[in-house]
Amino acid sequence: MSGKFEEIVGPRVPADIVQRDRMRYRWPTIMLGAAAALLIISMFLPYWQMTLKAPQYPKGLTVQVYVNRMTGDVSEIDGLNHYIGMRPLAEAAQLERSVSIAAISVLVLLVLAAIFVHTKWAALLALPALFMPAVFLADMYYWMRNFGQNLDPRAPLSSSIKPFTPPILGEGKVGQFATVASFDIGLYLALLTSLLIVVGLTMHRRAYKPLVDEAKEAHG
Repeated sequence: MSGKFEEIVGPRVPADIVQRDRMRYRWPTIMLGAAAALLIISMFLPYWQMTLKAPQYPKGLTVQVYVNRMTGDVSEIDGLNHYIGMRPLAEAAQLERSVSIAAISVLVLLVLAAIFVHTKWAALLALPALFMPAVFLADMYYWMRNFGQNLDPRAPLSSSIKPFTPPILGEGKVGQFATVASFDIGLYLALLTSLLIVVGLTMHRRAYKPLVDEAKEAHG
């Protein structure tokens, strides 16, 4: 059991090596620790926003999407969407929003755990957090397409609006409505998290792989 544990966790760094090349072993910790911190912060900030422009709302209506909730002019946008047969926004990604805080917290813990693992297993621990922004965007696209392609045929304007897929980035147009979608600060922090993880894992490999190879040679 002890041997298997050491195989996963990897060798410890001898004190004399740490003293000689301290920053070589600190940088992976700094990068991965910063990534975990940014991912925590991102949970409390909006990831995405959309502004809907309509003749009766010259200033536009804006909705901001967090990982676990939506804020802004949600009810007003739902009112307009009702006329074209689109379901209320709150019906989208209900499961994802309900588990998001717990799921991201687990990702943070996995990234922190990677700091203490000095083998290739560190990369496996950090990979879920690395791909989290891509998963968020894919899920967002799925629900936007699902809502836009499954309009209620009984809606007042159903005959004049064909099924569509609202863009998750940039401008779109549906009938007399125009939308402008953009990433928000939370998603940018999550993307920065991914970058820090890549940099951290690269530094991690450079620091610890020689020690792992040396340990394997010592054990035959």
